[in-house]
Amino acid sequence: MKRIERRIQASEDLDSTVAYYLDIAGVVLSKRFLDEYNSALIHIATHPGTGSRRYVQLSDGAELRFWTLKRFPYAVFYIDRPDAIEVVRVLHQSSDIPAHLEP
Repeated sequence: MKRIERRIQASEDLDSTVAYYLDIAGVVLSKRFLDEYNSALIHIATHPGTGSRRYVQLSDGAELRFWTLKRFPYAVFYIDRPDAIEVVRVLHQSSDIPAHLEP
């Protein structure tokens, strides 16, 4: 299983989503979201090639993939690097995803 690295923007996405769930529903739902996110990371680290390539190629030529959470409307966007999985963004599926992924 590959190690996980998170870009600053992905960390900010995660923090704001957890804060949102804390605000609207409390600790239980925010913890469920984090559990679901961590389960997705385990899957991605174990099977990095299973994520969809639907969106874009990044400017450095890296292939961007994403994996959706099962019980929350979020997707984890990542790059499968030789030595690690690089999490680029954690985005709500109804957001303007292409705009969020622009450099």
